[in-house]
Order: sequence, then C-alpha cells, then structure tokens
Amino acid sequence: MTESAASAHTCYHCGLPVPADVDLSVNILEQPRAVCCTGCQAVAEAIVANGLADYYRSRDALPESQREAKPAILDQLALFDHDEFQKSFVRSLGEHEREASLMLEGITCAACVWLNERHIGQLPGVTGVEVNYATRRARVRWDEERIKLSDILTAIAAIGYRAHPYDASRYEELAQKERRSALWRVWVAGFGMMQVMMYAVPAYIAGEGEMTADIETLIRWASLLLTLPVVLYSAAPFFKGALRDLKFLRVGMDVPVALGISTAFAASVWATLTRSGEVYFDSVAMFVFFLLGGRYLEMVARQKAVSVSEALAKLVPAFCQRLPQYPAAGEAEQVMVAELNAGDAVLVPPGEIIPCDGTVQEGASNANEALLTGESRPVKKTPGDTVTGGAVNVESPLIVRVSAIGEGTRLSAIIRLMERAATEKPGIVVVADRVAQWFVLAVLVVAVLTAAGWCWFDPQHALWITVSVLVVTCPCALALATPIALTVASGALAKEGLLVTHGHALETLARATHFVFDKTGTLTQGRMQLLAISGANEEQALTLAASLEQASEHPLAQALKRAARERCPDATCLQVRDAQAEPGQGVSGEIEGRRFYIGRPDYVFAHSSPANAGEWPQGWQEAGDTVLALGDETGVWAFFRLGDDLRPEASALIADLKASGCRTLLMSGDATPVAERVAGELGMETVSGEMSPQDKRDAVQALQAQGAIVAMVGDGVNDAPVLAQAQVSIAMGSGAQLARTQADLVLLSENLEHLRAGVRKSRFTLTVIRQNLAWAFIYNLLALPLAIAGLVPPWAAGIGMSASSLLVVVNALRIQKKEA
Repeated sequence: MTESAASAHTCYHCGLPVPADVDLSVNILEQPRAVCCTGCQAVAEAIVANGLADYYRSRDALPESQREAKPAILDQLALFDHDEFQKSFVRSLGEHEREASLMLEGITCAACVWLNERHIGQLPGVTGVEVNYATRRARVRWDEERIKLSDILTAIAAIGYRAHPYDASRYEELAQKERRSALWRVWVAGFGMMQVMMYAVPAYIAGEGEMTADIETLIRWASLLLTLPVVLYSAAPFFKGALRDLKFLRVGMDVPVALGISTAFAASVWATLTRSGEVYFDSVAMFVFFLLGGRYLEMVARQKAVSVSEALAKLVPAFCQRLPQYPAAGEAEQVMVAELNAGDAVLVPPGEIIPCDGTVQEGASNANEALLTGESRPVKKTPGDTVTGGAVNVESPLIVRVSAIGEGTRLSAIIRLMERAATEKPGIVVVADRVAQWFVLAVLVVAVLTAAGWCWFDPQHALWITVSVLVVTCPCALALATPIALTVASGALAKEGLLVTHGHALETLARATHFVFDKTGTLTQGRMQLLAISGANEEQALTLAASLEQASEHPLAQALKRAARERCPDATCLQVRDAQAEPGQGVSGEIEGRRFYIGRPDYVFAHSSPANAGEWPQGWQEAGDTVLALGDETGVWAFFRLGDDLRPEASALIADLKASGCRTLLMSGDATPVAERVAGELGMETVSGEMSPQDKRDAVQALQAQGAIVAMVGDGVNDAPVLAQAQVSIAMGSGAQLARTQADLVLLSENLEHLRAGVRKSRFTLTVIRQNLAWAFIYNLLALPLAIAGLVPPWAAGIGMSASSLLVVVNALRIQKKEA
C-alpha cells in the first residue's frame, strides 16, 4: 500500500485510525494529509506555520500516543507560556501587553539585527521589538490575547536563531561558548593557512620550467584538501549568514564575503580539476583567517564593553538567610532569594551582598553601593535606613526587613532602564544602518562591473580582483561605528553613577546648548531642614503638616515629616481623606471634617479667608529660605521656614558648563529671592522663581523655539512636564522615583560631579563616533579604487576589512579610559 493510500485511513500526524465520520486534513509537504481530530489538526498546522514541516520528513517513527504527537521543540517552547516560568523575565505593561527580555544566539552582524527585528515585528500581535547588536539582547512586546511567547520564539527559530530568557549566568555561558567556537574556527583557518602557504611558496619562487606538471598538480591537490576544512568549517558562519539573508530577500554584510570566498574557491577547484588557470587556495585560507581573527577580537571587545550591565545582573545572590520567627529569637534558615516575600526579615552577615530592598531593623554597618551608584565611599546604615539589593554589607551583621524583591527592586529598575537604552536606536544609528544596507548593494554592483571590465582587459586577473572588491569594501566598520561607541559609553557612565535610559540621550547631551536646573534636591542637598515655625500652636501645626504630606516624596515634605518625628515623638499621624496634590503649588486634604492646605503661601492664601490671610514673618524671604504656609478656609494657621545647603559639586559643574559655552538657567518653584540667592552663589546667568511645572515647560519651549538644545536637570516626578519637553532630561535618582522616571538619564549617585564627568564623556563619545564614521568612509573610499585597480590581493583585502572593523572597536574602548 502506498503512503498516500495509507494516509487516507490513518492520521498523518499521530498514526491513529481516522474515524469514518471525520473529514479533516492539513496541507503538509505540499500535499493534503488526513488527520484524525481537531487536536492533531491544530498541532500539525502549528508545525507547518512555524516552518517546522521538515519534522515529518525526518521522523523515523510515529509517536506512541497523541500526547507525544508534538515534536520536542514545540513542547519546550510551550513552557515559556506558563505564568510561573515568565516571572523572571516578563513584565506586564498593561492589561494584555507583555514585555520580555531575551538573549539571541546567532547574531553576527547588523544585518542579523535587521532580519530579526523585521521578521518578529511582522508577527500579528507583536507591538514592538528592539535588538541590540552589542549585547545580543532583544526586548519584545506583544499582546498576549493575539499571540503567545512560544509562537514568537518559534518564529525566531524558523529563521535560524535561538532565543532564551535573559539570565546573567546563561549569558556568560553563551558568551564563553561563542568565544570557544570562534577560537576553534580561527585556529582551523590559521592552521590551514600556514600549511597551504607552505605549498604555495614553491610555486611562487619556482622559475619557468623548474617545476614539473606532476609536482604542480600534487601541490594543487594538497592545497585543495587543506583549504577544504577552512571553507567548510571556519567560513561556515559567512555562508549561513548569506543564505539566511538571501532567503528573506535581504543583502547583508555576509553576502559579499561569502560570494568572494565561494567564487575564489570554486575557481581554484576548477583550475585544479582541469589543470589550467590559476589557483587561489592560499588567498582563500588567508583572508578567511584574517576575517575570523578580526571578528573574534571584535567579539571580545564587545563583550568587554557590556561588562557593566552584566556585572549588575549578577549582583543579587541566589540564597540568603531568612529569620522566620523575627522579632522573636530563632535560627536563620537558608532559602532561595526568589522565595522571599515583602515583610520577611533576613540576616545579612558582613561581607555578603544584601539580597533585597528593605529597611534596617537591627545593627549598624556600612554598605558599599559602588556598582549601583558609582559612589566609592561606603554609606552608613543604621536602624530605620533603607538598603538596596546588590549592595555589599561591609562591617557588621544587619537584620533587614524586606520591602521589595525581584522585579520590584531598585537594582531591577536600573537593569531595565539600561536594557531600554541598549535596545533603542538613536537617529544616528538608524541612518548608519540604512547607509550600510545600500552600500552592500552598491558593492555588489561595483563588483559585477569590475569583473566585466577586467574580463575584457585582462581575464587572467579578473577573478581575484573581483574577490578583493567584494571583501575589502564590506561596510562592517560603518555599521559598528556608532552602536559600539554608545554601548561602551553607556557602560562607562553607569559605572560612574550616571544611568543612560534612552538611546538618544548621549548624542543629545553632547550637543546641548542650554542647561536648565531645578533648585531643591538638584543644586541643593535636597535634605531640607525645618528652621523655624511661626504660629499659635507649633506642635499642632507640625502634626497637621506632617499628616497632609505623609504620601509625598518631595524634599520639603520629607523635612516636615522628619521634624514632626523629632519634635513631636508622641504625636500620631492624623487620617487624611480626599488628599489632592497640585504640582508646584501644594497639597490639600480633609482632616476631621475640615479641609486644610499646605504649600506655597500664595496657594494657601487663595483658599483662606482674605481677612485672616496674614503675611509670613519679616526677614524669612530676604534670607533666601523657603517659606511654606498651612491653613484652612478660616485663615492661615502657621508658617514654616525651611533651608537647604548647596551641593558641594554644584559650583564646579556650573563653572565647567559655562566654560564650554553652554548657558545655565535656574527655574525654581521657590520664592524668587531664594532662587536668586542660589543662582548668585553659583554664578548662573538666568534665574526665575515661583514657577509652576507648566511655567517651566513653557519657558523651555520658548528656548527651543529660538533654536536651543535644552538639557533639563531636575526631580524625576515633580518636574515631569518640563523633563518631557526638554530634548534631553536628567533626573536625580532616588530609589522611590527610579522605577517611574521617564528621564533620558538618571543620576543614581545624586553627585553632580558625576554629571559633570558624564557631559564631558558624552562629548568625547560624539567625537569618537565622528572619528569612527570618518574612518569607515575614508577607508572604503581609498580601498575601493585600489581594489578595482588590482592593487589589493585577496589576502590583503581580508586584512583591510578586519582591521577597519577592529579599529572602530578599539577606538570606542578609549571612552572607558577617558578621564573627566
């Protein structure tokens, strides 16, 4: 019985009999195949739709039962759809939208990035995808009601790549595997090159008639056999990449290289078989070796460039010591960090890494937060202080109450922001990628014209000249020039406490002409102190003020709450109903049936009885301090005088910016005399006080209308409108605000010296990018005419292409060592 006849009675997928009343089929391997049920039909259609139909051609037995009727690859990928499995690498962006951080195996050039982004982006239900060439990381967003994560991973596998959930240890394992595989290919190519050269030398130095035809044939066959593993094994990545590109009608950077290698090798094989013409086995082996050597060195440099983000990902330990009976006495138990819950107590011995965000309950020690904030000096921690997961407990044991773990920690927020920056493509990268794509097509056209011209002028040299043109002008350096520099710079800045969260940030920061600063918590310490209270009942006024501000994170609110704890230790926080905050003005809320207001005096005056509005005590405003008022509809209850010290690094930052030709402006919501005092001490050129967030936004918009490139430095939450308006925004990186900030850069250390260094490094990065692009264009403009003229042999073309790519990587690595 033929296969088609048998298929009419048995299920083509599982092999079970097809019931007489069932008429279902699936088009498999270009033929309709009968299936026994809708389950087999769905699985078979999924296999075919995801490009896995070869499963049916290669299987050597039918599955034993219907439960085993799916190939192993789909079984494995189906695990990725389970909620529990997704916890570690998938986060929710909305009701149905999800985002996953993935690692991609098989990325070798910018063309691979383009192919993956295009292929995944066309899937129905995928809302966004960004792949970073330097890190091999992908950020994918999808609507889980329209597509499953396993479908996305299957689509990636269908075009020859493999995707995994991002995991630091897994990344290191894959990086080592990638290095080992690349090194083996380089070794085989190098060994083959040396052996082929040994056979080529006699042919080069032998005079006319000094070598017999038999010896020459023997040398050619020996060279062929030695070159074979170089082409089939060492050069395999070039051929795989080229075939993948051509399959999707895409001309990537591997296409000209693979074409050059295959053409030279095929011509040499033909010359060997026919005992006529020239052979180029030595040239083939040589430029494969040089190409692979350059790619290997580039890979090592790239992995070094992303070492900062990988180091952050490895900070949190796998295990910790939980105190299950705390505050009662009891033995600590070792548990996995993933098993912790908010409210648990953990013991952190000296020298160990703090496993979570939390609050110190017992003990006094210092924490090293250098990798998290760039601040090299340990930070003192006592009961009541917050600690950050990933910091190292330096001196004494601490008992910490867990407040956040996993994706909710400050460290996870930092890593997410770094991933966002790494996967976003600034305009300069997009332009370079487009130029590189068209450049490859231009190279192929030039190669065809070169071959035609030399076939007419000197056919004997046409082949190797065409190969040289294909290889020497590959635009790898052009595609690498910008992304590698941005990746190195982002890692270097993160190490110093300035976190890049958007791809365009570095380029725009380097070109900024106007720097606008908020005052409180930005140019000043942000740790306001209550200096004086003017009111009938100071304790009552302070309790009311602290109650109204209990949900606020503003430095002024923190100062009032801290003063209430210190001055009124027995007072309890009052219940506030219907609390409402007006950004830049103040807060109101209902306490015991009466609505109270606290904030700027004019804000409180607007809601108080005009007859009892009152004025703040004389001299407070003139002294440059901040004044807040508290009142209700009957009148003002009290005034609060608060002061703040300038950050010690502020003067150096402002002086440096002015020296570089930038304008510095202070826009503050505080009283104008307060803002003018701060601006005067720092030597700032323009100052505006009593500005609401909308006023600041309008002022920045006016500057932009005049052609200014504005960098805004301020509070990541309270200054959200103006931060969004500025071309580049820098937010001070306090832990509570970090996860919510949309700023382009976050100053994790809150040390303005790191911002000064960041501005300088961003400018140096832009210089490096320009150098890289200039080198890439100059190299190709010089190399192409020389190759067309026949002055560049294939082996030299391989060296030139590899050296050009390596040069831009090495030049980018200078950013890490650039002193501010």
